[in-house]
Amino acid sequence: MTEPPTPAHSPKRSTVRSLLRIWPYARPIRWYLAGSTASAMVASLAGLLIPLVLKQIVDGPVSKHDSSGLWWPAALLLVLGLAEALFFGLRRWMLARPLSGVERTMRADLYARLQRLPVTFHDRWASGQLLSRATSDMFTIRLFLAFPLVFLIVNSMVFLVGIAIMFALDWQLAVIAVLPAAPLIMLCSYFERRYSAAARLAQDQNGDLATIVEESVLGIRILKAFGRHRTMAQRFRAQARELRGTELNKARLLANLWAVIVGLPELALGTALAVGVVQVAHDTTTAGTLVAFLSTALALRWPVESLGWLLAYSNEAATATDRFFEVLDAPLADADDVVTATGPDSRPDSDIRDGIRFEGVRFRYPDAPADTPDLLQGVDLHIRHGETMALVGTTGSGKTSMTALLPRLYDPSAGRITLDGADITALSRGRLRELVSVAFEEPTLFSASVRENVLMGAPDADDAALQRALDVAQAQFVRALPQGVDTQVGEQGLSLSGGQRQRLALARAVVGAPDFLVLDDPLSALDVHTEALVEQALRRVLAGTTALVVAHRPSTVLLADRVAMLVDGRIAAVGTHHELLETSPAYRELMSGERVPA
Repeated sequence: MTEPPTPAHSPKRSTVRSLLRIWPYARPIRWYLAGSTASAMVASLAGLLIPLVLKQIVDGPVSKHDSSGLWWPAALLLVLGLAEALFFGLRRWMLARPLSGVERTMRADLYARLQRLPVTFHDRWASGQLLSRATSDMFTIRLFLAFPLVFLIVNSMVFLVGIAIMFALDWQLAVIAVLPAAPLIMLCSYFERRYSAAARLAQDQNGDLATIVEESVLGIRILKAFGRHRTMAQRFRAQARELRGTELNKARLLANLWAVIVGLPELALGTALAVGVVQVAHDTTTAGTLVAFLSTALALRWPVESLGWLLAYSNEAATATDRFFEVLDAPLADADDVVTATGPDSRPDSDIRDGIRFEGVRFRYPDAPADTPDLLQGVDLHIRHGETMALVGTTGSGKTSMTALLPRLYDPSAGRITLDGADITALSRGRLRELVSVAFEEPTLFSASVRENVLMGAPDADDAALQRALDVAQAQFVRALPQGVDTQVGEQGLSLSGGQRQRLALARAVVGAPDFLVLDDPLSALDVHTEALVEQALRRVLAGTTALVVAHRPSTVLLADRVAMLVDGRIAAVGTHHELLETSPAYRELMSGERVPA
């Protein structure tokens, strides 16, 4: 479902450029990073001094058989070992808290961005892909800052210092030791390109796997009811096999790199050892020098051998960064502060009471095929101030799409919509959604208390307003819950019945006494008795607001002052229920469910 703007294998992608995008988040902790790097540098350099002390021991007390001269070199070795351990421990301690703050900030920015992105964005992206960006990708980036970033710098410096020490000890042996450098550089460049593509693929497949898990958990009742749990398990296993294959390919690439990274230096070291023994035998170098050289070369094994892992993890962090910024870079066409209309009527006039107007409104979903007609094809409709308009039509006629246009979950392809004379595109999203309250056909509740779910419709409402809204929605069942309005309803509200969820969604829509109310078939899950009670209470609410109500049943239609019938993307008829029954055969057929002869 996702369409990453720049795939990992694109020639335009740069690992370094991707990683540099983390800098604004890492900048506040730059001194901690610098201190951690300096601590690791001191620890590593302390380790490089040990071979020089060994040279003094071999060429001094050992060659002269003077055991009394071993005390001060042994003490120095102990001090260097303790310093190495101390500074490596300090490095970890310095970064633990600051990096958790960076991760928290990045995750908060990602979540905030997801809340502001348009519904069209969420229509295109699988929830599991977004979830993996907020969890596993954040962990990958944090670990990169904690370890690979520091040691790419430290190991590079240690390698250069170590090579300098080796040349200072014996330039001939040093030349032999550095001969593998050129093929290693070329190999790492080749590896980086291949591993980047595999890392990106693995992270995307991990997101797809998370989507399957999420869908299975949320749809567990459907899977069990239809006995499809085995089918979903097979789908999960197939996706897991694909991810396993990608991870094995990553491991294969890394194993090949490690084989060369370890093998070539070991071959060079063996050659240097043989040449060094010959030099010692011919007295062209001392045994202490050879020991120091070999010890230095062995101390550089970790910086060299870690290169493969550091490059691999850096590429994974780069792809995680790309995935993170794919969300942050998505255009905020639905930003809360976007105002797109200008002109004389772009500011709401409190003296105008014109209700809701649809003027030549056309609409098609952004992902709809180009050769399909618009869903709404020039809708003209006026809902007078204080009036309740019922919207009816066959399934797929565009009723729900019209209700989504009022709070600007989507924007019309053409035409405009006004509220009391003000173009809705002239209002900020925040102001618009204060004016317009919505209850959708599918009641969505959150894993929170009844109070928190209902007061999403008006966060500042008091307990009296909350109780009035529950009474309007005939949600007295709340009082019988273990903690009343403070009872947690569970994920998606699945601990409640469909009718109970729908009543709480209705209470959420009316709790703030909105100026404009949009109800998408709000009573479809209620029994006849409860529906009658809700309708009776809802009439009082509708009397004080301007409302558009999607209706499928005559009982809901009777709540409205007038009815608009949507046919083929246009308003075909407008009138009272009784007027349309008399004048519109299509309306009579829709309401009765019986085909009316032509």
